[in-house]
Amino acid sequence: MSGPRANSFFLGNSSGVSFSISLSPRDEDTGRLQLGNCSGSKRAGDWNLDVTPGVDTSQVTVSLTRNLELCLPNATDCCPSPLCVVETLQVLACHGSVMLAQLLIQAEIFANSSFKGNVSENATVIPNQAFRPLGSCPCNLTAGACDVRCCCDLECTPDLKQLFNGSCFTGVFGGDVNPPFDQLCSSQSMEHAPEWFPFLCVQSSLDNTPFLGYFYHGSTSTPKVPAFTISLQTSPGKLFTGYSQGDPIITEENEYFTIPQQSLAGQCVGNAPVAYLQDFDVKCLSSLVSYKEGLPHHVRINTGTADFIQQNVIYRTITDRDKFITESESLHPAEALCQNVTFAEHYTFICKDENIEQVNVTVFLGSLCDGEILSQRFTVEFLSLRSTNGEELFENPGYQVGKPVRAANINASGPLGSLNIWQPAGRGLCASATYTPVLFGVDSYSGCILEVGINEDCSLLRGNVTEKLNSLVRATHIGKRNNSSYSDLNDWVEIIRLDPFTSDTNVSTGNLKGFCPDIPANLNIQIMFAEVGAVQGIPQQQILAVQISYSTVVWQFQCGLSCGNSLSFLPITASVQFIKVPAQPPPPRTRYHRIYAEFDCNQNEVCWPQLFYPLTGFYTGEPYSQCLAKGLLLAFLVSLAAIMSNPWFSKLW
Repeated sequence: MSGPRANSFFLGNSSGVSFSISLSPRDEDTGRLQLGNCSGSKRAGDWNLDVTPGVDTSQVTVSLTRNLELCLPNATDCCPSPLCVVETLQVLACHGSVMLAQLLIQAEIFANSSFKGNVSENATVIPNQAFRPLGSCPCNLTAGACDVRCCCDLECTPDLKQLFNGSCFTGVFGGDVNPPFDQLCSSQSMEHAPEWFPFLCVQSSLDNTPFLGYFYHGSTSTPKVPAFTISLQTSPGKLFTGYSQGDPIITEENEYFTIPQQSLAGQCVGNAPVAYLQDFDVKCLSSLVSYKEGLPHHVRINTGTADFIQQNVIYRTITDRDKFITESESLHPAEALCQNVTFAEHYTFICKDENIEQVNVTVFLGSLCDGEILSQRFTVEFLSLRSTNGEELFENPGYQVGKPVRAANINASGPLGSLNIWQPAGRGLCASATYTPVLFGVDSYSGCILEVGINEDCSLLRGNVTEKLNSLVRATHIGKRNNSSYSDLNDWVEIIRLDPFTSDTNVSTGNLKGFCPDIPANLNIQIMFAEVGAVQGIPQQQILAVQISYSTVVWQFQCGLSCGNSLSFLPITASVQFIKVPAQPPPPRTRYHRIYAEFDCNQNEVCWPQLFYPLTGFYTGEPYSQCLAKGLLLAFLVSLAAIMSNPWFSKLW
């Protein structure tokens, strides 16, 4: 090892295994290393041994505790020479007095310094690059030697320059740090020159050049960062001002904290960053061949104030595998290859204001065999530190994007309701599809496939499809706010239901098998919301109305080579659309606007107030010079026509 820290792994169950570290001196007679015994400790000299236990693997970390700075005069606790540490270490894993594994480490570590000798207090004066280039020969990369093809290198003799005189580096890298710029009047290399060149050019010496910054003495403006990106710190030690909603969570290594999530295409992405205050619950299909381990659980997380916390991990074993295994081949258990993998992970982030106080992780493990399809589940939940009895106390009563929409069933014995969409799995059939809650501000579109026979009765089919769609909305009211109380009916809005169109007995289907019109196969959920204020600068959003409607389709049985007793498929879908409306109604029209509405350019095709709009500077359809010339020509023609139409003008002829 050449650094102050080294990591390794111990494979197997670490229960009852003790780890120790020791310095291994050499035998003076034979020169061989002396083997250690199992009575050592986790500290030897300036070295520490840390062990992070896992399920089947344990991480072993060896770290150096001494200072690696090069010694200054009259200094202690430092490195007297550039080669600071040369030692041989032994790491032992023992069960009682029996040694199970041994690791030899040869450490050669240099001091953290690139100079030798005393530190001089004379600071190097760096010239102002606005007046003088810092490097006159950028291609001079080797000290004391000639760089090939670098003709500005003073260490190259004339004899050496003759070898590559025709292949010298050009441009700024080759030493031309002050080239003529295109705006210079004497510049002849400018391509695609405009028509006004060289009538409008710069007459200046080469000492006054934009490459040195002469033309950039004005104040600079910081570019605006787009809303979907954040400016990350370059070092974890720098000041961190906390997380905002939607910011990715950062680890100790200044990287994103990632958990598998679903992309817009429906596929799972393994390295998707976790956004602050955005819950999710996803399922990802995997097999034993394609299974990959996620981010290790020993990674520490940035709390938001440049401090780091360790994840509290609890491991549990899955007893009912049928909930996670969606498809299995008929292989004998003795013939199939099995492996202990992660079935589900549940993350709970305890937050306070803009910081993370605690991270609790529950990992469910199970055995996955070859030929089986595993439906992994990953959930992330953010809770406030002020929670009581597991119920979160929301400081902002309004909805936040990504939070589930609250629903209530007033007519039922219990007030709890649900507003869901489908989350298909496996073949995408409605019989095996699960539900996922509707998230505020997230437009969604999902569906499943219903198996229908050729002899299906149309009335029964309409009722079956309607029942499937109504199972998504088991509620009569939707909460206006995220903290709507079940005891206050004013905190809820009633769901407006538009009944699906069903054919009555007078509609004739022609007694055709496999043909049914007016099937309500599409459920449309429209949610209207508005911003009604802000709490601590965070917009407070409130739901105003919810409407549910149905779209009908014509189902026809699709035959293959023959129409036997086979089944056909009917896709049924559900869509969720969030519509933002103004929080306040527009002001009523005054009597002035009603009388003079004929002069409103937004309501009439003829706009008299903008008669001379092409002559103003707001018109950008064509150059202003052409607009002015055409306007003057038009004015001249109008004046000429007025003069020629005068009776006295005809008397002159």
